[in-house]
This record gives sequence, C-alpha cells and structure tokens, in this order.
Amino acid sequence: MIIRPLSLGAATPVALRSIGEQCLSALPRQQLRSAQSTQRAFTTARVLRNALSKGPGQAQRLRTGYFLNNSFLPRTAIVSKARASTSTSFTASQPPIPARDAAAPVTETTPEVDLPHRRRQKARKDAQAASAEAGPEAAAEPVIPPDASSVLTTASSNLPINSFKRTLSTLLALTKPRLSFLIVLTTTSAYSIYPVPALLSPAITDTPSLSALTLLFLTFGTSLTCASANTLNMLYEPKWDAMMSRTKNRPLVRGLISPRGALLFAALSAAIGTGALYYGVNPTVASLAAFNIFLYAGVYTPLKRVSVINTWVGALVGGIPPLMGWAAAAGQTATGSGDWKELLLGYENMGGWLLAALLVAWQFPHFMALSWTIRHEYKNAGYKMLAWTNPARNGRVALRYSLVMLPLCIGLCAVGVTEWSFAVASTPVNLWMVREAYRFWKYEGLKGSARGLFWASVWHLPAVMVLAMVEKKGMWQRVWRAVGGAVEDDEWEEIEEDEIPGKTTVASV
Repeated sequence: MIIRPLSLGAATPVALRSIGEQCLSALPRQQLRSAQSTQRAFTTARVLRNALSKGPGQAQRLRTGYFLNNSFLPRTAIVSKARASTSTSFTASQPPIPARDAAAPVTETTPEVDLPHRRRQKARKDAQAASAEAGPEAAAEPVIPPDASSVLTTASSNLPINSFKRTLSTLLALTKPRLSFLIVLTTTSAYSIYPVPALLSPAITDTPSLSALTLLFLTFGTSLTCASANTLNMLYEPKWDAMMSRTKNRPLVRGLISPRGALLFAALSAAIGTGALYYGVNPTVASLAAFNIFLYAGVYTPLKRVSVINTWVGALVGGIPPLMGWAAAAGQTATGSGDWKELLLGYENMGGWLLAALLVAWQFPHFMALSWTIRHEYKNAGYKMLAWTNPARNGRVALRYSLVMLPLCIGLCAVGVTEWSFAVASTPVNLWMVREAYRFWKYEGLKGSARGLFWASVWHLPAVMVLAMVEKKGMWQRVWRAVGGAVEDDEWEEIEEDEIPGKTTVASV
C-alpha cells in the first residue's frame, strides 16, 4: 500500500472517503504468512468499512496518523524527504491506487503536515539558503560584541541637535573607546610594573618612587593621542566602513560630524596629547606617541587594502604603548641625561621590550579570531586579511604567536621584572590561550573555535598584566617590611658591628 503526501486541513469529506476506499481496495488478497498478520488485515478492513458505511461526514475520523501508526504497515522503506511539488490534497477525480502484490516493496513518504519538527527543518533550510550567499558555514559564525563607536553613535543620534551631550558623545565615538582604553591600560600597567627599588619603603626619602603626577600626565596624554590616531583612521575609510555591519554606524558614516570637524578634533587631540607627554613625562614618551599616530593612521590604515602585512604593522602599533609606560617610569630613576638611549636601551630595560613583545604576540590570536567572524565583510570591503585570503595560515599564525607568550612571561622573571612565581601563575592562562588557538587552527574557525579563542584573548591580557603587577620583583617583601616593621639589611650590618668582641666606642666629651 502506498501512502501519498496528504494535508488533512485541505481535504474534503468526499476526498477522505475516496482515500478510505482506495486503502480498502489495496489490502492484500493473497494468503498471508501468519495468523497474526491475517488478524491485523481483517481489523484494518473492518475499521475502514465501518467508517465508510456511515457516510462522508464520518470519513474525517480517518486521520493519516491511523495508517502511519498501524503496525500492519511496513516501516522499512519510509522516505523522509517529501518533494515540494507533491500535491497537498486528494480529489475524488484522481484514479484509484492499484492493488499491490504482497511481496512488492512498499514505499511511503511522510505527509507534509505543519508539524513542529517540520517547521524547524524548514527554518534550518531557510537559514542555510540565506547564508549561502555569504559563504559556507556562515550561520555557525560566532557573534562578536557590537562596536563601541556604533553604540555611542546610536545614542548621540537620539539626542537633540547641537546639544552638548550629542557633541560629546559623537567625539567620544570617534576615539574608539574600547581600543583606547586597552592601549591606556597597557601603558599604565608597564609604568607600574617597572621595578623601582624599595617602592614601598617606609622611609619615602630613602629611595625614589614613581610619581602619581607623572602617571596622570601619562594617562591623559596617551588617551588623547589614541583619540587622534583613531579619528584619522575613521577619516580615511568612511566609504568602506559603510560596507561592514560592524562599522556602518560610525559617526562619519552617519554624517553626525563633518570631515573638517573630525580633522580638527584629531589635530587638537594630537597636539594637546603629545604636549602633555612632553612636558609632564619626558620627550622620549612624547616621540613614541607621535610615531604611533603616524604608524597607525599613515601606514597601517592605507595598508589594509594593499597587503596582509598590515596585520604585522598593526601589531607593532600595539606594542609601542608598553614601551611608553616603561620609558615614563625609567625617566624618573635615570642617572644620566635621560635620553631615549638610557630609557630604552641596555640590559636594565629588557623588561620594557619583553612587555612590548608580549603585546605584539597577543594581538595575533585576538585579531585572527575577530577577523574570522567578519571575514566575508572584509572581503567585500576590499580589506586584505588572512581570514579570507588564506584561512589555513590565519590559524597557524594565531597558534604560533600564542605559543610565544609562554617564554615571554618566563623572560620577565629572568630579567628581574617579576618574581619566578609569575611564571607559575601565568602558565595556566597562557595554556588556555594555546588550547583555544590550537582548536582554532584545527577546525579553521568552525565548531565555535573562533568564539572560544576570541573570548580567551579578551580575558588573557588583563589576567597576565594583573599577575605581573602582583608578582612584581620584591613587591611582597617591601609590603611585609612596611606592615611588619622588619629590620632593613643596613640596620643588620650596624647591629653586627656593635656586637664585635673587644670593640668599644669612645663617647664624645
């Protein structure tokens, strides 16, 4: 017996009666193999005859589920895929279904009824068809956080025109607040990690300590120079920002500020920021900040549409802020002229370069995972990124630089910036990053590996920087001396000299 696709909602009583007659005529007339099969056949025939004898109105009771749930029907040849062109109802004018031979194979198709699992299957097929234009596995791509500039732009567009809050919100959106905050965080962290001798000594005048005023100038100047670089970046690419969902809501794309106004804001931010670093910190830090503006806005930004080497240039941009923080702290303990050679070169400044290398290495797994989620948008906008030009290499680069962070953390201990306990404490965090980078390389971003690596990188950097500050060289010894009043080393030497046998002191008259 063949059960064709049926939609009972559209069938009439006459049509249902015709179905019952066709099913009754299709029952096997041959001798059945067992008494149990014979009993089931007679039971099915009796149900059909009783229902049909009561008229067309009673035929509504013969639901499709009766036939599909009856064990009399074979289950071995059910076809799960129904053709879209199959009719959804039967009419009385259709020819009856011929009786089949008992040994002939039975083919059934599941009825196209609007059941929940059918709706879910249809939704999945529609999602796959919609994502086919963007590329394979687009529906499985992880969702990245919304761009902070776009969120601020939306908020400012709802404010009254020419209001102070609207202007302030628009200018803040030009600075890329999250990126600027990350840069300031790495700068001030390197400043605090610098190993100043006896930083927490009870006697403040005994040894130099880091200045809070210098830290304030460093934070203020770095924030403004970041704002200038990010604004110039937006000024260069509003045409291509409009092509990407993550950046299409930025201020210049929405027209909330004119290019002339944005350029003026970038110029003032650069001038005030570098001036604050020059007079409040030192000329070396101010020069590094000005160079970073040029490198980000003048080299990295236009290079994004030329070559994938732009990713390495962008990583260098991220490695300069830790050097700025290190040079700001080193300038307070300089014994010479305090020029860039004394603040950045030499073995005593190896810690600053290791921190810069750590930031450079961190950016690769972070950006490779981030760019993979929007690789098709990068491609449509014309940006040369490994995520779409060479996905296999994209994963290898992320894994390679995640492995580099392990020896870099050990190197901070070897040069005396942190205690050796930092190497132990940072290893689980680094191994977490390596694990996610390995999955990202293995699955090429699929199976949630890109999302896992992205969030691992988001938490990795602050965790490592905080651990480095907590495990700073000599930090807890100085805290203990400050709290417990322990005897200093020079005091122990004076005590030992006083206890030498036969040594007497002559009292002055």
